[in-house]
Amino acid sequence: MSLDRPVHPDPYSLLPHVPSFEVTSHDVTHGMALKDDQVAALGNTSPHLSWSGAPSDTLSYTVTCFDPDAPTPSGFWHWALVDLPASCTELATGAGADGSVLPPGAFMLRNDGGQAAFMGAAPPQGDQVHRYYFVVHAVNQPTLGIDAGASNAVMSFNLAFKTAGRALIMGTYQH
Repeated sequence: MSLDRPVHPDPYSLLPHVPSFEVTSHDVTHGMALKDDQVAALGNTSPHLSWSGAPSDTLSYTVTCFDPDAPTPSGFWHWALVDLPASCTELATGAGADGSVLPPGAFMLRNDGGQAAFMGAAPPQGDQVHRYYFVVHAVNQPTLGIDAGASNAVMSFNLAFKTAGRALIMGTYQH
């Protein structure tokens, strides 16, 4: 069976425009291959992320990792960390581990692999290069208004109406 298909566009370029701000990482270099630590079979560790310059009306953050290149119509959600307080502007390497101590009120949704944690890159062997968008969404509400049982689609839908700004860094991986 062939997995040949067109490359999906940057999914965030298809959303309504919001101001951008800066996100950096000790672990991810924009446009470059992910480190082994961020690959499911080799480390499965969420990367360090640090951000600054969010809009002044930011009241909380949601951090996500999305792969638009999965061979599905809906891509693949690798991570969703919701309701980080506005005072949080950095996540340590490994903050997405199952059982991590998170700031009060923050929680992780189940990724498309089924765990409420970060899931590293895991594209099918021999498939095209996959892009992993690590995105910090500045939210103009104290909470996103969802609970830990929400789907990633519901989270994303809520972000469409509550995002004050967005910062992203993208790594790649091919198996």
